[in-house]
Amino acid sequence: MSIITTRLTPEVVQALDRIAEARRRSRAEVVREAVDLYLEEWADYSIALDRLRDPADPVISLEELRAEIARPPSRGPVG
Repeated sequence: MSIITTRLTPEVVQALDRIAEARRRSRAEVVREAVDLYLEEWADYSIALDRLRDPADPVISLEELRAEIARPPSRGPVG
């Protein structure tokens, strides 16, 4: 594991300490978890942006989505 040093405002440190105490974890564990969650969100965000930029991946409106969901499922050949 690598060590990274950063500067945080006193308010952020106080919030970290409150969370760490409430969860019975160390401050470092709370920071690691927060960074992990951020990286997961960033990955999801990046995928969404890639899909929005892909002309082969259609973008539909909310109304189109609702209509698609309300439509009964199509049935394939019965066999």
